[in-house]
Amino acid sequence: MFDLMPFDRKEMRKFNNYFDDLERSFFGGFPTVNASSMFRTDIIDRGGSYLLQAELPGFDREEIAVDVNGEYLTISAQHKEENKEEEKNFIRRERRFGSFVRSFDITGIDAEHITAEFKNGILGLTLPKRAEPEVSSKKIEIK
Repeated sequence: MFDLMPFDRKEMRKFNNYFDDLERSFFGGFPTVNASSMFRTDIIDRGGSYLLQAELPGFDREEIAVDVNGEYLTISAQHKEENKEEEKNFIRRERRFGSFVRSFDITGIDAEHITAEFKNGILGLTLPKRAEPEVSSKKIEIK
């Protein structure tokens, strides 16, 4: 009889968590899956380079850092909440303060020539491709 059930216990827990997360997000709690720690990106191949566009609305240029460490590029952004003397009686506050971090493998990218631009909440990184070494062909004479 239990074989006819469409969900196993693990699936049912995921199903129940969906409603718990929905309730938490509606009433201001944090969902169990930390989807807010990621930001959305698009990567476009432009032939000789890639364009990585990261959505970071609400951040200032000074709150964003782009670092290259070996073959990894890390984008991080952090809002800092400042306690002000005057307090407001918020009924609900939807803007959150925190940090966002995402890393990318940049194997095959010329890291020395990466450029960045931040405009209208979109961070654009131009990632030039490394020049492929030319393979020269040569006929070898057999003696």
